Amino acid sequence: MPAPTIAARLARRFLLMTTDENLRSALGSLVPVDWEMVSITSLDDVGDWNEILLYRFLLIDLDEVQAFDPIDVIRTLRMEYLLQIAVFCFGGDSDTQDEMRMSRADRFYTRDQIVTVLPQFLGQYAW
Repeated sequence: MPAPTIAARLARRFLLMTTDENLRSALGSLVPVDWEMVSITSLDDVGDWNEILLYRFLLIDLDEVQAFDPIDVIRTLRMEYLLQIAVFCFGGDSDTQDEMRMSRADRFYTRDQIVTVLPQFLGQYAW
């Protein structure tokens, strides 16, 4: 397995798990040119666990039960891969949010709030 380059480690990018094209577009319009938003519907789209570490955080749509299982995603990240990448959830019902909390997701927002807080995340994770 080749080691990631310094440039890959320093790249400012985050993962977005949703199939909502309107939301992707709204969030994408907020991403500055020095950041990259990578849309996925499976952790396998990123690669092995060590590839996931090259991203600053994950935004996950809890309403996307047809495209992927958000609970399975957080459990894979936390329990199988043992990764502590920040996971910010939006949407979903209270039962799904509670299950995500128990599986150690970090924060929860409404669909409207995620658009307003993304610039804050980009600032916090710009190191």
